[in-house]
Amino acid sequence: QVQLVESGGGLVQPGGSLRLSCAASGSIFNVNGMGWYRRAPGKQRDLVATITKGGSTNYADSVKGRFTISRDNAKNTVYLQMNSLKPEDTAIYYCNAVETLIRQGYPMYNNYWGQGTQVTVSS
Repeated sequence: QVQLVESGGGLVQPGGSLRLSCAASGSIFNVNGMGWYRRAPGKQRDLVATITKGGSTNYADSVKGRFTISRDNAKNTVYLQMNSLKPEDTAIYYCNAVETLIRQGYPMYNNYWGQGTQVTVSS
């Protein structure tokens, strides 16, 4: 089992910045990919950004150039630096970790989620 604890959400004005953190604990040895997803009111949960243990990143088009995902493997923590925030970034942000196990020679993936942290962008 992997436990994820997020922090750093809050209320910010348009154009402002926030930094989210997600600390992983438990059986983290086989965790490779980590990332952030968000769910806006009345919408489905969407990908924001992901990062592999080796540092390869992927971003949703809507956040490219404004958000930066990073990872400290020594601290088992992933970060999301959010700059130039817009009202449409308002959502609950969820941390995700993907555990990869090999069973009978085939990969098996387990997804873990944090409890979510609210980000509200409003004047």
